[in-house]
Amino acid sequence: MLNSTRTPAQKRQDLRALLEPGAAQPFPGAFTPLSAKLIQEKGFPGAYISGAVIANELALPDIGLTTLSEVATRGRQIAAATDLPCLIDADTGFGEPMNVARTIQELEDAGLAGCHIEDQVNPKRCGHLDGKSMVDLETATQRIRAAADGRRDDGFLVMARTDLRATSGLDAAIERMKALVDAGADAVFPEALADLSEFEQVCAALDVPVLANMTEFGKSDLFTRDQLAETGVAMVIYPVTLLRAAMGAAERVLETLLSEGTQASQVDEMLTRARLYELVDYEGYNRFDASVFDVEVPTSHP
Repeated sequence: MLNSTRTPAQKRQDLRALLEPGAAQPFPGAFTPLSAKLIQEKGFPGAYISGAVIANELALPDIGLTTLSEVATRGRQIAAATDLPCLIDADTGFGEPMNVARTIQELEDAGLAGCHIEDQVNPKRCGHLDGKSMVDLETATQRIRAAADGRRDDGFLVMARTDLRATSGLDAAIERMKALVDAGADAVFPEALADLSEFEQVCAALDVPVLANMTEFGKSDLFTRDQLAETGVAMVIYPVTLLRAAMGAAERVLETLLSEGTQASQVDEMLTRARLYELVDYEGYNRFDASVFDVEVPTSHP
């Protein structure tokens, strides 16, 4: 009941313990605190918090319009709702190296287990769109060095994301990832790789955990966990999957209301009242409430 039973420090250790080469640990994207509870209940080892999803929930495109406070606030809400470690998307770090260091500390305070910082020019673009621009190597490494130096808890995972594959090819992306690891990155996120052989090459070239992004409608095919595990991938994210599924269902219900004048034909596809109450632990709150208020209140002092 109420918030997570595990501390942020414990969650950070949990995340690090999960990220073994070839483990391909699945991290669905939590787009609300309630969805994080569902992810935990279904037995997933962790949750991912997408910057694109945070922007889209605000009815904004994923082009660097969200602020650190908006991202940290949503991250705090989601992390508080689950015992799972949560990895959050910190875009380009929200500014220059000093801002990146502050970003890390804000995310630490919000209870996140780790974040990734990318090497796009700000304002950024979605990693699976064309027309991206990369910062130079010095700027990219400065961001990661500031992130690693800025944290107060060495358990907080700093992941380096590079989008260089799309603009300069795989070899250049691998060389950049090596430099980012040397700058302090604990793990790497090569965005928009073309096929399984490229994941295999990245995993073979680096001695830190590698993340695979299995987002729908992107540059990469939707490989299975087993396929990615064979390449050596440590972690697999599904960043927008739940949001897309939920919004698709919402759109269908709205169209039904317009066409049929009632939602009756869609009710069987909805989460029931009982299931919703189960997810939010309604009964647990009732028990707690009763234990606090069902007492005899003295009418006078002894």
